[in-house]
Amino acid sequence: MPTLKIGSKVPNFSLPMTGGGTWSLKDNAGKNLVIYFYPKDMTSGCTRESQDFRDLAAKFSKAGTRIIGISRDSVASHDKFAAKESLPFPLLADTDEKVCRLFDVIKQKSMYGRKYLGVERSTFLLDGNGRLVQEWRKVKVPGHAEEVLEAAQRQ
Repeated sequence: MPTLKIGSKVPNFSLPMTGGGTWSLKDNAGKNLVIYFYPKDMTSGCTRESQDFRDLAAKFSKAGTRIIGISRDSVASHDKFAAKESLPFPLLADTDEKVCRLFDVIKQKSMYGRKYLGVERSTFLLDGNGRLVQEWRKVKVPGHAEEVLEAAQRQ
């Protein structure tokens, strides 16, 4: 599958989401969209990142931008995480990594000398036509949600 490039239209995808049901990109037509990929529910960096997007959700909404979070965790795990952190946006379960691979966020990582494949923290901004307008890879959490909000406000 070809890697997405800035300016390219993102192919439609659907994933199970928090609260039940399925979320589809085509249902987001006309709104800007932030997609943030994160490694794992309930971990410190992912919790902080989700809290930052949560705390700015009203400002994103005012800028005509929706937010979704995606990881490889199950919907059950996402439901617990979203409830604990009062997240006002859906978390999508990409357990088979199809969307993670579409956005090329599965990377080789290393922890304590052990190599493994995991989600590289990354964020993507799509316009109302589903085109990729900006991407952030190898994200460092502090200040990141604010930077994404500034980009969304310029759209």
